[in-house]
Amino acid sequence: MDIQPNPHRGNAHSMAELEPFPLPSTDAGRPLALVRKCPRHAPTPLLQSDALAAGCGVGQVWLKDERDRMGLGSFKALGAAYVIACDAAEGDLSGVTYVTASAGNHGLSVAAGARAFGARAVVYVAETVPESFAQRLRAEGAEVVREGADYEASMAAAAKSAEVSGWQLLSDSSWPGYMARPHRLMEGYLVLVDEIIRDMPQVPTHVVLQAGVGGLAGAAAALMRDRWGDAPLIAVVEPQAAPALAASIAAGAPLVTQGPVSDMGRLDCKEPSWVALRGLARDADVFLTISEEEGHRGADIASGAGFPTTASGAAGLAGLIAAADADALGLDETSRALVIVSEGPQP
Repeated sequence: MDIQPNPHRGNAHSMAELEPFPLPSTDAGRPLALVRKCPRHAPTPLLQSDALAAGCGVGQVWLKDERDRMGLGSFKALGAAYVIACDAAEGDLSGVTYVTASAGNHGLSVAAGARAFGARAVVYVAETVPESFAQRLRAEGAEVVREGADYEASMAAAAKSAEVSGWQLLSDSSWPGYMARPHRLMEGYLVLVDEIIRDMPQVPTHVVLQAGVGGLAGAAAALMRDRWGDAPLIAVVEPQAAPALAASIAAGAPLVTQGPVSDMGRLDCKEPSWVALRGLARDADVFLTISEEEGHRGADIASGAGFPTTASGAAGLAGLIAAADADALGLDETSRALVIVSEGPQP
C-alpha cells in the first residue's frame, strides 16, 4: 500500500485547471424523490461486523452493502438510470439512443434505464471485458459493441459513435467539454450516501472509499462533508495499476496514468473524472493505492465475513485492512470505520 496525503484538502480552488468544473452536488432531495417512484427501489442495508473490526484492530467496522441495489448488483444502478429518468421527466425518450462504454456495472444501469423509459442503449466494451458481462448487458436490452484494448479505448469509440450518429453519450466520467451528465449521474449516488448518514448511529472516524474514475467517492465525500463536516478522515483507494486520482492530486492537475491491467476491473481507470477530482481535492484527506494481492485479500476477507464480492467491490475494505496492517491513518481500538461493498460477485 502507498499513501498520498492530500495537500489540497479544504481548498476548492487549489487546482486551477479544474475551476470550470462544478463541485459535486450535495442535493440529495431530487434523486431521493425520483428513485422512490421506481418499483425496483429499496434502501440497501448498513451492517456492522465485529469480526472485521477485530481483524482490523478497531472498535467498529460498518459496511454499506450495495450488492443487490435495485436488482442490478451494484451502486451503479443509481447513476445512469437516474440521468435517464431525469431526461424522461422532461420529455418522451422513444427514438432516443444512449451510448456509453463500460468496464462493469455502469453499462447495466444505462441499459436498465433506457429500457424502463422506452429508449435504446448501445454499450461499448473493451476486448478484456468477460463475455458473461456482455451477456448480462444484452439481457437488460442493450446492444453490445466490442472495441478497444481497454476502457479508455472503448470510451473513445463510444464518444465517436455519439458524435457521428447523434446519440446521447452517457459516461460516468467527465472531461473538458463534457460535464453536465456525469455531474447529474454522481448526484444519483447521493441516495446511498443519504441512507448511510441516516442509518449510522454515530459519525464514523474513518471512511474508506474505493475509486475508479472517482464518481462514487466524489459524491460520497461531498455529502459526508456537508452533513458531517471535518469529523471523519476520508481516504480514497485505487489500484496501484491505475492511480489516476492519487497521481493527479500529487501533480496538482489531471493526469492520464499508465499501468498494467488490474484485477480490480471496475476500478481499472487510468484517467480521472474531472468533476470527481475537483470534489475529492477539496474533501478527501488521503489517497491510498493497493496492490493486486491486497485487493484479492480484501475480497477474500469480505467473503469470509459473509459479504461475497469482487476485488473491486471490496477495495475500500482492502484499503482499511492494509492501513491497519501498516499502523496508518491513526486507526486504533476506538476507531469507527465505514466502507462500501460496492458490488456482488460476478458470474
